[in-house]
Amino acid sequence: MYQLIASDLDGTLLTPDHKIAPYTKATLQALHAQGKHFVFATGRHHIDVADMRQQLGIPADMITSNGARVHDSNDNPIFKQDVQPDVVAALIAMAKQDPELKIHIYRNDDWLLNVEDENLKDFHETFTYQLFDVDNPPLDGIAKVFFTRDDQDHDKLVEWEDRFNAELGERANVAFSTPWCLEVMDAGVSKGFALEAVAKAKGYDLSDCIAFGDGMNDVEMLSMAAKGLVMGTAHDKVKRALPDNEVIGDCADEAVARYLSEHLVK
Repeated sequence: MYQLIASDLDGTLLTPDHKIAPYTKATLQALHAQGKHFVFATGRHHIDVADMRQQLGIPADMITSNGARVHDSNDNPIFKQDVQPDVVAALIAMAKQDPELKIHIYRNDDWLLNVEDENLKDFHETFTYQLFDVDNPPLDGIAKVFFTRDDQDHDKLVEWEDRFNAELGERANVAFSTPWCLEVMDAGVSKGFALEAVAKAKGYDLSDCIAFGDGMNDVEMLSMAAKGLVMGTAHDKVKRALPDNEVIGDCADEAVARYLSEHLVK
């Protein structure tokens, strides 16, 4: 039976208001008591996730920035892969031409943003952004660059996905975490490869892993784990990419915890 449980956060493990609900917390604590290992697997920043881990109250490894950073349960970094500086420069140079795009950068311990965005306070309780100058952007230590729009126009972001892929080719991994958030990591970075690294560090392999997710940035993880479960609210692109994967319910109903309680909790 599965020894590692990996889950995406927003749209998957967290409620729609981006919280760990009591039933989910109790379920994960029960699995920890059975000797199972929980792994956060998210696009969020590691500092943001560390706060959630403290709320959860159990040791857990953290796959963050879609796999560009991995920390063990004691916050020791065990994997890091940055976006190449020339790729970062190319992304910013292209994106700054579109005033509708908000440009975010996760750089080491910082979250940088090119303009103010009050709406982001709903997603993050203690971790917040600093502003950066698009004409003089940082290029080193970049875990990922990501892009949002106030109108959440998915089709417009798809146009940028196509442009980035055409410009950067195999030098970057471009993926949607949600239909309104387009993310760029270094080539080869994914939650799937990060989960494999976590499993190996604990003496397991992917055949010992079960994973949950709802975004295109989860596809590699959901296909590489022994069992990958897709949220019912996932974008159709995710379901088309994983036609043989089981689909479960909604994060509003704590579907991840209910599945785990039914199938893994003794």
